[in-house]
Amino acid sequence: MKKKILIPVAALGVTFLVSTALYASHKAYPDGLQSNNDEMKTITIKQDVPAGPTLDIVTTAGDIKIRLYDDTPLHRDNFLKLAKKGYYDGVLFHRVINDFMVQTGDPDSKNADKGVMLGSGGPGYTIPAEIEYPKHYHKYGALAAARTGDEMNPERKSSGSQFYIVTGKKYSPQQLSRMEEMSVQKQLQSYFMELQRQNMDTIRQLRLAKDSVGLENLRQELIKQTEGNVKPVTMSEEQVRDYTTIGGTPHLDGQYTVFGEVLEGMDTVEKIQKAETDGRDRPLEDIRIISIKVEE
Repeated sequence: MKKKILIPVAALGVTFLVSTALYASHKAYPDGLQSNNDEMKTITIKQDVPAGPTLDIVTTAGDIKIRLYDDTPLHRDNFLKLAKKGYYDGVLFHRVINDFMVQTGDPDSKNADKGVMLGSGGPGYTIPAEIEYPKHYHKYGALAAARTGDEMNPERKSSGSQFYIVTGKKYSPQQLSRMEEMSVQKQLQSYFMELQRQNMDTIRQLRLAKDSVGLENLRQELIKQTEGNVKPVTMSEEQVRDYTTIGGTPHLDGQYTVFGEVLEGMDTVEKIQKAETDGRDRPLEDIRIISIKVEE
Protein backbone atom coordinates (compact mmCIF):
# COMPACT_ATOMS: atom_id res chain seq x y z
CA MET A 1 0.00 0.00 0.00
CA LYS A 2 1.31 3.43 -0.89
CA LYS A 3 2.36 5.70 1.94
CA LYS A 4 0.87 9.18 1.86
CA ILE A 5 3.54 11.86 1.77
CA LEU A 6 2.76 14.68 4.15
CA ILE A 7 4.31 17.49 6.06
CA PRO A 8 2.95 17.68 9.59
CA VAL A 9 0.58 20.36 10.84
CA ALA A 10 2.42 20.29 14.15
CA ALA A 11 5.66 18.71 15.27
CA LEU A 12 5.87 19.85 18.88
CA GLY A 13 6.32 17.82 22.04
CA VAL A 14 7.23 14.18 22.71
CA THR A 15 6.30 12.18 25.83
CA PHE A 16 8.82 9.73 27.31
CA LEU A 17 8.53 7.07 30.02
CA VAL A 18 10.84 7.37 33.01
CA SER A 19 10.59 3.59 33.58
CA THR A 20 12.67 2.99 30.47
CA ALA A 21 15.46 5.31 31.64
CA LEU A 22 14.61 8.16 29.31
CA TYR A 23 15.71 11.76 29.27
CA ALA A 24 13.07 13.70 31.19
CA SER A 25 11.86 17.09 30.04
CA HIS A 26 12.20 19.86 32.63
CA LYS A 27 9.47 22.06 31.14
CA ALA A 28 6.17 21.49 29.39
CA TYR A 29 4.64 23.78 26.78
CA PRO A 30 1.27 23.77 25.01
CA ASP A 31 1.15 22.69 21.36
CA GLY A 32 -1.17 25.51 20.28
CA LEU A 33 0.72 28.76 19.97
CA GLN A 34 -1.44 31.59 18.72
CA SER A 35 0.07 34.06 16.28
CA ASN A 36 -0.52 37.68 15.50
CA ASN A 37 -1.60 37.45 11.89
CA ASP A 38 -3.98 40.37 11.52
CA GLU A 39 -1.95 42.36 9.03
CA MET A 40 -1.64 41.33 5.39
CA LYS A 41 1.60 39.48 4.78
CA THR A 42 3.97 40.77 2.12
CA ILE A 43 7.25 39.28 1.06
CA THR A 44 10.28 41.49 0.73
CA ILE A 45 12.78 40.11 -1.76
CA LYS A 46 16.22 40.52 -0.27
CA GLN A 47 19.27 41.31 -2.34
CA ASP A 48 21.17 38.38 -0.83
CA VAL A 49 18.92 35.58 -2.12
CA PRO A 50 21.21 32.54 -2.51
CA ALA A 51 22.50 31.79 -5.99
CA GLY A 52 20.68 29.33 -8.20
CA PRO A 53 18.47 28.89 -11.27
CA THR A 54 15.19 30.78 -11.62
CA LEU A 55 11.99 29.14 -12.85
CA ASP A 56 8.51 30.37 -13.74
CA ILE A 57 5.56 28.30 -12.49
CA VAL A 58 2.39 29.01 -14.46
CA THR A 59 -0.76 27.90 -12.63
CA THR A 60 -4.49 28.25 -13.19
CA ALA A 61 -4.48 30.71 -10.27
CA GLY A 62 -1.62 32.88 -11.56
CA ASP A 63 2.17 32.88 -11.91
CA ILE A 64 4.91 32.18 -9.38
CA LYS A 65 8.62 32.86 -9.89
CA ILE A 66 11.00 30.74 -7.80
CA ARG A 67 14.72 30.36 -7.29
CA LEU A 68 16.36 27.03 -6.45
CA TYR A 69 19.40 27.03 -4.18
CA ASP A 70 22.76 25.89 -5.53
CA ASP A 71 23.79 24.57 -2.10
CA THR A 72 21.06 21.90 -2.23
CA PRO A 73 22.28 20.45 -5.56
CA LEU A 74 20.49 17.09 -5.44
CA HIS A 75 17.10 18.76 -5.02
CA ARG A 76 17.98 21.54 -7.48
CA ASP A 77 19.05 19.16 -10.24
CA ASN A 78 16.12 16.81 -9.71
CA PHE A 79 13.61 19.68 -9.85
CA LEU A 80 15.23 21.06 -13.01
CA LYS A 81 15.16 17.62 -14.65
CA LEU A 82 11.48 17.09 -13.90
CA ALA A 83 10.50 20.63 -14.92
CA LYS A 84 12.35 20.40 -18.25
CA LYS A 85 10.63 17.17 -19.24
CA GLY A 86 7.17 18.50 -18.33
CA TYR A 87 6.67 16.21 -15.35
CA TYR A 88 4.77 18.86 -13.41
CA ASP A 89 2.51 19.95 -16.27
CA GLY A 90 -1.08 19.33 -15.18
CA VAL A 91 -0.49 18.33 -11.54
CA LEU A 92 -2.84 19.69 -8.89
CA PHE A 93 -2.20 21.60 -5.70
CA HIS A 94 -3.64 18.62 -3.86
CA ARG A 95 -3.09 19.74 -0.26
CA VAL A 96 -3.80 23.31 0.82
CA ILE A 97 -3.93 24.60 4.39
CA ASN A 98 -4.59 28.27 5.05
CA ASP A 99 -1.86 30.02 7.07
CA PHE A 100 0.41 26.98 6.65
CA MET A 101 1.38 25.89 3.12
CA VAL A 102 0.31 24.72 -0.35
CA GLN A 103 1.54 21.33 -1.62
CA THR A 104 1.81 19.90 -5.13
CA GLY A 105 3.86 17.53 -7.30
CA ASP A 106 1.85 14.29 -7.11
CA PRO A 107 1.69 12.86 -10.67
CA ASP A 108 -1.39 10.82 -9.71
CA SER A 109 -3.30 14.08 -9.41
CA LYS A 110 -3.21 14.93 -13.13
CA ASN A 111 -6.38 13.04 -14.02
CA ALA A 112 -7.79 12.49 -10.54
CA ASP A 113 -11.55 12.51 -10.05
CA LYS A 114 -13.13 14.91 -7.62
CA GLY A 115 -12.76 13.87 -3.99
CA VAL A 116 -10.09 11.22 -4.62
CA MET A 117 -7.43 11.10 -1.91
CA LEU A 118 -4.04 12.21 -3.23
CA GLY A 119 -0.51 12.60 -1.91
CA SER A 120 1.10 9.18 -2.47
CA GLY A 121 2.44 9.59 -6.00
CA GLY A 122 5.97 10.23 -7.16
CA PRO A 123 8.62 9.26 -9.71
CA GLY A 124 9.55 6.05 -7.89
CA TYR A 125 12.56 7.33 -5.96
CA THR A 126 13.45 9.58 -3.05
CA ILE A 127 16.19 12.19 -2.64
CA PRO A 128 18.72 12.19 0.23
CA ALA A 129 18.04 14.98 2.71
CA GLU A 130 19.92 18.25 2.21
CA ILE A 131 18.77 20.04 5.34
CA GLU A 132 20.93 23.18 5.47
CA TYR A 133 19.54 24.53 8.73
CA PRO A 134 19.80 27.20 10.07
CA LYS A 135 20.94 28.68 6.75
CA HIS A 136 17.66 27.76 5.06
CA TYR A 137 14.48 27.82 7.09
CA HIS A 138 10.68 27.84 6.72
CA LYS A 139 10.09 31.54 6.25
CA TYR A 140 7.12 32.89 4.28
CA GLY A 141 7.75 31.98 0.64
CA ALA A 142 10.18 29.11 1.31
CA LEU A 143 10.11 26.16 -1.14
CA ALA A 144 10.65 22.76 0.49
CA ALA A 145 10.39 19.05 -0.24
CA ALA A 146 7.58 16.93 1.18
CA ARG A 147 8.41 13.52 2.64
CA THR A 148 7.04 10.61 4.64
CA GLY A 149 7.25 10.74 8.44
CA ASP A 150 10.21 9.99 10.67
CA GLU A 151 8.94 6.60 11.83
CA MET A 152 9.20 5.10 8.35
CA ASN A 153 11.77 7.59 7.08
CA PRO A 154 14.33 8.33 9.84
CA GLU A 155 16.85 9.63 7.29
CA ARG A 156 14.28 12.26 6.23
CA LYS A 157 14.64 11.53 2.54
CA SER A 158 12.55 13.78 0.33
CA SER A 159 9.81 12.81 -2.10
CA GLY A 160 11.16 12.63 -5.63
CA SER A 161 8.64 15.21 -6.87
CA GLN A 162 6.29 16.61 -4.22
CA PHE A 163 7.05 20.05 -2.80
CA TYR A 164 5.34 22.79 -0.84
CA ILE A 165 5.46 26.57 -0.56
CA VAL A 166 5.24 28.04 2.94
CA THR A 167 2.75 30.71 3.92
CA GLY A 168 2.51 30.24 7.69
CA LYS A 169 1.88 32.87 10.34
CA LYS A 170 3.63 35.71 12.10
CA TYR A 171 4.91 35.12 15.63
CA SER A 172 5.81 37.40 18.49
CA PRO A 173 9.36 37.30 19.90
CA GLN A 174 7.95 35.70 23.06
CA GLN A 175 6.30 32.91 21.07
CA LEU A 176 9.51 32.28 19.13
CA SER A 177 11.45 32.09 22.38
CA ARG A 178 9.10 29.42 23.69
CA MET A 179 9.29 27.50 20.42
CA GLU A 180 13.08 27.68 20.52
CA GLU A 181 13.10 26.24 24.04
CA MET A 182 10.92 23.38 22.83
CA SER A 183 13.19 22.83 19.84
CA VAL A 184 16.26 22.63 22.06
CA GLN A 185 14.50 20.16 24.35
CA LYS A 186 13.47 18.07 21.34
CA GLN A 187 17.06 17.97 20.07
CA LEU A 188 18.22 16.73 23.47
CA GLN A 189 15.44 14.17 23.66
CA SER A 190 16.17 12.88 20.17
CA TYR A 191 19.84 12.34 20.95
CA PHE A 192 18.98 10.71 24.26
CA MET A 193 16.54 8.34 22.55
CA GLU A 194 19.29 7.20 20.18
CA LEU A 195 21.63 6.55 23.13
CA GLN A 196 18.87 4.60 24.81
CA ARG A 197 18.37 2.51 21.67
CA GLN A 198 22.06 1.70 21.64
CA ASN A 199 21.90 0.61 25.29
CA MET A 200 18.65 -1.37 25.19
CA ASP A 201 20.33 -4.73 25.98
CA THR A 202 21.82 -3.28 29.16
CA ILE A 203 18.51 -1.61 30.06
CA ARG A 204 16.64 -4.91 29.66
CA GLN A 205 19.15 -6.73 31.86
CA LEU A 206 18.88 -4.09 34.59
CA ARG A 207 15.09 -4.15 34.46
CA LEU A 208 14.99 -7.98 34.64
CA ALA A 209 17.29 -7.79 37.65
CA LYS A 210 15.04 -5.08 39.14
CA ASP A 211 18.17 -3.00 39.59
CA SER A 212 16.64 0.45 40.00
CA VAL A 213 19.95 1.93 41.16
CA GLY A 214 21.69 0.64 38.05
CA LEU A 215 18.92 2.02 35.83
CA GLU A 216 19.16 5.44 37.45
CA ASN A 217 22.96 5.46 37.16
CA LEU A 218 22.68 4.58 33.46
CA ARG A 219 20.04 7.27 32.95
CA GLN A 220 22.27 9.88 34.54
CA GLU A 221 25.21 8.76 32.41
CA LEU A 222 23.14 9.03 29.21
CA ILE A 223 21.92 12.48 30.27
CA LYS A 224 25.53 13.53 30.84
CA GLN A 225 26.52 12.26 27.40
CA THR A 226 23.55 14.00 25.80
CA GLU A 227 24.21 17.37 27.38
CA GLY A 228 27.92 17.09 26.63
CA ASN A 229 27.54 16.16 22.97
CA VAL A 230 24.47 18.06 21.76
CA LYS A 231 25.05 21.65 20.70
CA PRO A 232 21.48 22.84 20.11
CA VAL A 233 20.81 25.00 17.08
CA THR A 234 19.02 28.22 18.00
CA MET A 235 17.33 30.88 15.87
CA SER A 236 19.43 33.55 14.22
CA GLU A 237 18.55 37.24 14.28
CA GLU A 238 17.52 36.91 10.63
CA GLN A 239 15.09 34.09 11.46
CA VAL A 240 13.54 36.06 14.31
CA ARG A 241 13.17 39.08 12.05
CA ASP A 242 11.50 37.08 9.28
CA TYR A 243 9.19 35.10 11.54
CA THR A 244 8.01 38.27 13.29
CA THR A 245 7.59 40.38 10.14
CA ILE A 246 6.65 38.12 7.19
CA GLY A 247 5.93 34.89 9.07
CA GLY A 248 6.47 31.22 8.31
CA THR A 249 6.34 27.78 9.94
CA PRO A 250 9.29 27.63 12.36
CA HIS A 251 8.18 24.31 13.90
CA LEU A 252 9.23 22.56 10.65
CA ASP A 253 12.80 23.90 10.73
CA GLY A 254 15.58 21.35 10.60
CA GLN A 255 13.21 18.53 9.62
CA TYR A 256 12.58 19.08 5.91
CA THR A 257 14.84 20.14 3.04
CA VAL A 258 14.29 23.78 2.09
CA PHE A 259 15.74 24.09 -1.40
CA GLY A 260 14.43 27.37 -2.81
CA GLU A 261 12.16 30.35 -2.35
CA VAL A 262 9.55 32.46 -4.11
CA LEU A 263 10.87 35.60 -5.80
CA GLU A 264 7.56 36.85 -7.17
CA GLY A 265 3.97 35.67 -7.06
CA MET A 266 3.13 35.20 -3.39
CA ASP A 267 -0.20 36.80 -4.24
CA THR A 268 -0.87 33.68 -6.32
CA VAL A 269 0.20 31.43 -3.44
CA GLU A 270 -2.10 33.41 -1.11
CA LYS A 271 -4.98 32.85 -3.51
CA ILE A 272 -4.28 29.10 -3.61
CA GLN A 273 -4.04 28.75 0.18
CA LYS A 274 -7.41 30.40 0.64
CA ALA A 275 -9.22 27.96 -1.66
CA GLU A 276 -12.17 26.10 -0.17
CA THR A 277 -11.12 22.51 0.63
CA ASP A 278 -12.60 19.15 1.56
CA GLY A 279 -11.84 17.10 4.68
CA ARG A 280 -8.48 16.01 3.21
CA ASP A 281 -7.38 19.60 2.50
CA ARG A 282 -7.83 19.14 -1.26
CA PRO A 283 -9.32 22.20 -3.00
CA LEU A 284 -12.91 21.64 -4.10
CA GLU A 285 -12.11 23.34 -7.41
CA ASP A 286 -8.97 22.02 -9.06
CA ILE A 287 -5.94 24.34 -9.13
CA ARG A 288 -3.28 23.09 -11.55
CA ILE A 289 0.27 23.77 -12.58
CA ILE A 290 0.12 24.47 -16.31
CA SER A 291 3.88 24.51 -16.84
CA ILE A 292 7.22 25.17 -15.19
CA LYS A 293 9.84 26.84 -17.36
CA VAL A 294 13.51 27.41 -16.59
CA GLU A 295 14.62 30.98 -17.27
CA GLU A 296 17.62 31.17 -19.56
